[in-house]
Amino acid sequence: MTLLSSEMMIEVPVLDATNQTSHMVTLSNYAFGCKVRGDLLTRVVHYQLAKRRLGTASTKRRSEVRGGGHKPYRQKGTGNARQGTIRAPQYRTGGVVFGPHPKDYSVKMTKKERALGLRTALSAKREAGELIILKEFGLTEIKTKAMLNVLTQLNAARSVLVVLAESDSVVEISARNLPGVTVMRVEGVNVYDLLVHEKFILTESALEKLEARLALTASAKSEGSQA
Repeated sequence: MTLLSSEMMIEVPVLDATNQTSHMVTLSNYAFGCKVRGDLLTRVVHYQLAKRRLGTASTKRRSEVRGGGHKPYRQKGTGNARQGTIRAPQYRTGGVVFGPHPKDYSVKMTKKERALGLRTALSAKREAGELIILKEFGLTEIKTKAMLNVLTQLNAARSVLVVLAESDSVVEISARNLPGVTVMRVEGVNVYDLLVHEKFILTESALEKLEARLALTASAKSEGSQA
C-alpha cells in the first residue's frame, strides 16, 4: 500500500508550551489543503447533530390513555356540551393532540462525504490560522492552573479542542474543569467539535496519527475503485 507521494505539502511551525517555534513540520495537502465548502460542512454538522437525537419522546393519544370507556354523562338534558369520553384531549386526564412519538431523526450520508467533510473542516481551521501544532504540553502533574497557563501562552484559553494521540490522564484531568476546553483522542475528531471551538490544538504525535488515518482511508477507497 502506497501513500499519496505526489501531493503538495504545507509547512507550519511546531510550537512548544511557551508558544515558541520548535521546528517546522509539513502537513499533507490531502488532509489540510482541501477547498473549503460551507455547504458540505453544514450537511455534516446536521448529520452529526441529528444522529445524536434520541427520538424517545412519547405521548399517549386518546385511544392509548387508560380508562374512559363510557360516556361521562348522558347525551342530552344536562346542560353541558356532549362528551363521548373523559379521555378526550380537552380533559386534564385526556390524551395529547399531535404530541411527540418515537422517531428516528438520523439522516443518510455516505462515508466518502463524511471523510471529505472532516478534511474540509481541518483545512478550514488551517486557513483561518486556528490550527496549532504542539510539540507536547510538558505537564508533569495534574494541575488545572498549569494547563490554563499553557493554553494562555498559546492564546487558546477561551475555546479550544485539544487532540491527543493517546490517552493522557494528566492532560485530560487538568483540562476537565476548564470551560470551553475539550480534550479527545485522534479517533474522536469530528467536524462539529472542530467548528464549535475557536482553536484547534493538535500534538505532533497526534498529527502523524491523524494523517495516517486519513491516508489509510484514501488508499482503501482507491483500492476499492480499482477492484
